[in-house]
Amino acid sequence: MGTAVHQLDDGAWLSVNDQRRVNVGDLWLLAGDSVCDCPLTDFLAEGFVAVAADGAAVEARVAGQCIACGASGVTDWLEMGRVDPEGRFRPVESTSVHRPRRGRRPSPK
Repeated sequence: MGTAVHQLDDGAWLSVNDQRRVNVGDLWLLAGDSVCDCPLTDFLAEGFVAVAADGAAVEARVAGQCIACGASGVTDWLEMGRVDPEGRFRPVESTSVHRPRRGRRPSPK
């Protein structure tokens, strides 16, 4: 069974299997991202730029800015959550430390 992922409302929402599941406006703690040079980036998510499913993982590239230094940009691929074997989406905890995957492009599903 495939996982349908889309961005809705001009990138304000990530839809998984036709349900709004992740919205922008959260702070994400990023390690090793290309948005800025801060050791840990307090990243304010402002919009989804690209979304995709890669197996069970649902990933996105997110536009926003570091609230510490003010740099803005688009993240590399971030895992937003996973779809379990029963088809339920389990979002990641945005307050945990996340390491974006550089150059990786999930295959569209």
